[in-house]
Amino acid sequence: MTGSSMTGGSAPGQPAPRVVIADDQTLVRTGFGMILRDAGIPVVAEAADGVQAVAAVLEHHPDVVLMDIRMPEMDGLEATRRIFAAEPDSGCRIIILTTFDLDQYVYAALTAGASGFLLKHVSAEYLTAAIRMVRSGYALLAPSITRRLVERFTPGSAAPPPPRRELSGLSPRELEVLRLLARGLSNAEIAAELVLAEATVKTHVARILAKLQLRDRVQAVVLAYEIGLVRAGQNHGRHR
Repeated sequence: MTGSSMTGGSAPGQPAPRVVIADDQTLVRTGFGMILRDAGIPVVAEAADGVQAVAAVLEHHPDVVLMDIRMPEMDGLEATRRIFAAEPDSGCRIIILTTFDLDQYVYAALTAGASGFLLKHVSAEYLTAAIRMVRSGYALLAPSITRRLVERFTPGSAAPPPPRRELSGLSPRELEVLRLLARGLSNAEIAAELVLAEATVKTHVARILAKLQLRDRVQAVVLAYEIGLVRAGQNHGRHR
């Protein structure tokens, strides 16, 4: 997946993630299913549209859903919303499948609860690694997607005013970590920036997500831009 990055890694010793594949193209479902099964990742159900995807998730309670964004009956965006509305605390992670990384629904899908995006021509190795990482609570954010978040909140944007969220519960260090996380830095990069151990950064990130009641790092990035904690054009270099 050219130009993309994955933040974090899979936790050792975890059982293989259980996956639902939702795509209206039979060949895509079959191909992804073969790749996952060959890698020891069980596919518990397949769905040809959004309605079937919602039903499959509610029945099988998978760890990860590969969700095509354009499907008949109900698109992947609405299916994502309905899944999280029905089971907001299930721990299920949704990865949006798209043909183009400039999909017009990028922001809407992230705010609906998706943990990231994969292009359909992604390599087998990247696909399996991505599923394991997302299952562990990490994010799939391509640079183009992060830029789109920035552009949405630049001055003059026609977007409606975002809802505010209370940040007073965060410590000064947690605010620093959140700012860097929102700029797309990995745990290792944040650790280098703040001269901390990577394990300490992981602890800070976990506390941030818990305090703000966020599902994962993607939601943290969206929130940081929405509330103005990070703005377009800010220096992404090291602090002085």
